[in-house]
Amino acid sequence: MNRSALGMVETRGLVGAIEAADAMVKAANVVLVGKENISGGLVTIMVRGDVGAVKAATDAGASAAQRVGELISVHVIARPHLELEPILPFPTPDKPYEEEQVLEEPKEEEKAPEEENDVDLDKLTVGQLRKLARKIEGISLTGRQISVANKEVLIKEITKTKN
Repeated sequence: MNRSALGMVETRGLVGAIEAADAMVKAANVVLVGKENISGGLVTIMVRGDVGAVKAATDAGASAAQRVGELISVHVIARPHLELEPILPFPTPDKPYEEEQVLEEPKEEEKAPEEENDVDLDKLTVGQLRKLARKIEGISLTGRQISVANKEVLIKEITKTKN
């Protein structure tokens, strides 16, 4: 297994754990593989990666958790024994790609209503109409007017400019 180390940061409270997780994934090339809620408000965040990267990540995570919450413990297991693998969290390689695809899909969905604007302006929300109005060249409304305009005014101006 290429990702041969397991790093764990345990905090009291969720805020410290989230801060630690954020710092760990930003500090080094590691994969966030798990979060364990333990009674008494203890939360353990686990990352996997190369030994040096996991060590750097856990150091950064511990520092961040200590700043905003209560750090309980930090530990790195360099090469967990193969018999431990079934009980250790371990990342699937497809997860990051699925997340990227999910992030890209809403961008396409946002564009779709704008392309259909001639047919279904009434079905768009005021926010979508405002975005559309800002993209149309030659619309008679200023930016401030678009920000405060209601749905009827936006539809009227968009159709007037399109025709």
